[in-house]
Amino acid sequence: MSFELVGPATDVAKGSVITAEIGGVDVAVVHADDDQFYAVRDECSHAAVALSEGEVDGCTLECWLHGSRFDLRTGEPTGLPATEPVATFPVEIRDGDIYVSTTPSNGVNP
Repeated sequence: MSFELVGPATDVAKGSVITAEIGGVDVAVVHADDDQFYAVRDECSHAAVALSEGEVDGCTLECWLHGSRFDLRTGEPTGLPATEPVATFPVEIRDGDIYVSTTPSNGVNP
């Protein structure tokens, strides 16, 4: 599995989101309320807008446009109108830096 460097973990405050291009795919990297880092495709499966502009709540990311919510651990929608999951990517913290895999972990094609 190939991982790409995103940047220092200290650059992403808890409850915030940054964007990165990983393997040619725009990814939202989230420092969730459980103090873990998650990465999901930075595009809502409902309206094709950037999820990174939404709100983090616990381990979910809410789309700013229509309020669809996605579980950061699985990519599954937890609130309508979205019904399709978004791709999730493994994240590793190495020596204080965030690395994101180029291969989705939930079988959803980015």
